[in-house]
Amino acid sequence: MTSSSAPAGAPRNAGRLSRRSKGTGPQLYDFRRPTKLSREHARTLQMTYETFARQYTTLLTSSLRAISQVTLLSIEQLSYDEYIAQIGNPTLLTMVTLDPLPGITLFEVPVEMALACLDHLLGGPGGAQPQRQLSEIETVLFRGLLERILGEFRYSFDTVKTIDPKAGAIEYNPQFAQAAAPSDPMVVVSLEMKVGGQECVATMALPFAAVMLALQKVDEALALTPAERQARDAALRNLTAGLLGAKLPVVVRFGATQMYPEQIVALEPGDVVTLNHPVNRPLTVSTAGITLAHAVPGNHGARLACLVVDSPREDARR
Repeated sequence: MTSSSAPAGAPRNAGRLSRRSKGTGPQLYDFRRPTKLSREHARTLQMTYETFARQYTTLLTSSLRAISQVTLLSIEQLSYDEYIAQIGNPTLLTMVTLDPLPGITLFEVPVEMALACLDHLLGGPGGAQPQRQLSEIETVLFRGLLERILGEFRYSFDTVKTIDPKAGAIEYNPQFAQAAAPSDPMVVVSLEMKVGGQECVATMALPFAAVMLALQKVDEALALTPAERQARDAALRNLTAGLLGAKLPVVVRFGATQMYPEQIVALEPGDVVTLNHPVNRPLTVSTAGITLAHAVPGNHGARLACLVVDSPREDARR
């Protein structure tokens, strides 16, 4: 985990490289915003995104037919408001879902770099590009490239959790994204991109809750030894067997009927109460208020009993 050297409110110029200090000196620590990622979690994310950077590099080089390089710069914990404030405007901000993880992930690439990649993709020389939005055709081409990038991200993230990333809406103004509440914590990953003669910093912001959900699964898998896993499985089997052998009170009920309080108070032995239960409808068999089956009344010798039958069809109840 590293801290950004620029103030949270200072926007980064789109398409230009914003380098962070890579020295070994002391890092600033904000006690008002403590880091919640442990050293082990940060290391796991670092290895995951280093793999993604290598896959990303290979994809860009082969797809754009231009010398490309993607390098992991930093992994930071910021609030959503701080992240939006530090990226450029306009920029190319894609909202991505990482099923089954909750929340929306943001993948941001400066517009100039996106246009340069599309220029290489179409056989052009790349180079400096104007600040403008993508046309409809360019948007389709960019989405195709983005799907391949997310495929590499799926492969890289597989060591942490199996996900299915899907690209959603694209925004050029970060203020319009509204992917999270302003104070929601985000894990912001900064990637240095070089394509031909162009270079920039692209970012990916993941909801902190989604990241922790994925990392906790990794912790559970790594924390248990084979003997501990066998003991846990044996405890689960014993618990299941114990629950299956537990006795539960089962109730066979007629349909309910409504009465006024004065009618209930006036009841005497021998009075007959009409139940709201048709004679052709079976009784309900329930436990803890949950209907488990249906049955018809009968007897077994001198004892009252019921015979479980198929559940009545909806049209038969009407």
